[in-house]
Amino acid sequence: MQIENFKIFADLVETKSFSKSAKLNDITQSAVSQQARAMERHFKTLLIDRSQKQFQLTREGQRVYEAAKEMLHTYDKLLSELQEMKKVISGTIRISTIYSIGLHELPPYIKKFLHDYPSVNVRVEYRRSNLVYEDILHNSVDFGLVAFPVKLRQIEALAFRNDHLVLIAHPNHPLAKKAEIELKELAGQRFIGFDPDIPTRKAVDQIFRDNKLEIEPVMEFDNIETVKRAVEIDHGIAIVPMATVQQELAQGSLKAVRFKSKDFTRPLAILHRKGRVLTPAMKKFIEVLGLSLPGTDHK
Repeated sequence: MQIENFKIFADLVETKSFSKSAKLNDITQSAVSQQARAMERHFKTLLIDRSQKQFQLTREGQRVYEAAKEMLHTYDKLLSELQEMKKVISGTIRISTIYSIGLHELPPYIKKFLHDYPSVNVRVEYRRSNLVYEDILHNSVDFGLVAFPVKLRQIEALAFRNDHLVLIAHPNHPLAKKAEIELKELAGQRFIGFDPDIPTRKAVDQIFRDNKLEIEPVMEFDNIETVKRAVEIDHGIAIVPMATVQQELAQGSLKAVRFKSKDFTRPLAILHRKGRVLTPAMKKFIEVLGLSLPGTDHK
């Protein structure tokens, strides 16, 4: 048995999917199935209960999985320590991020990181928020970036920064003429929102409920870019993070108006799987973001 066999098996257990495990390891689905059967022959016992409709391990399979995780952790820790001893900052960092952070918050940090550590390759995937969590849980990526982070037992969330939520409108819209507005002034306006399952939409809905405003969006979109385009052609107004509209404000295609009574914010966080060994490159990436890992002093 090689270390790769145990990784493929662990990925299979965690994803509960032969196809997803195959994708993670850049092999075919058939190869994953063959690997699983090879491990069963090696250990002379069934590891997967094939009588069940859903993926399920036997008792022996669960023990092999637990041992595999221990071995993989030890192996990753050894690789990381050897890199640190040689002062090597290289490898690949895989990031899963929601569109708004990936397009508007992350680029300057990526640019600085690649300038400081040119031997590291950074791969960024743009995903919906729920899929970012799935990517982290399945070890498909090293880091995830989300807004309004949800606490999960298997995931470590490091607070990244806070966005300010502002109203955006077409420059000719009556509300665009104001320096600040009260939230109640949104009543009766054509409002453009995110899809209901997106965390920023849920937060905006909660703001409306807290202020006893009944506002139903006339349009709903799944990403910030489409929301902005709809506002630019004066189909309505929207509430978005200030950091996502800097280019449009500079071009004059949108106007941003702050709220008078309260500063509404959107917390951002970087996620990684708890217990995961972070390579020197991953640690440096955390530092470039201006964060520190638990148990470290540097900022």
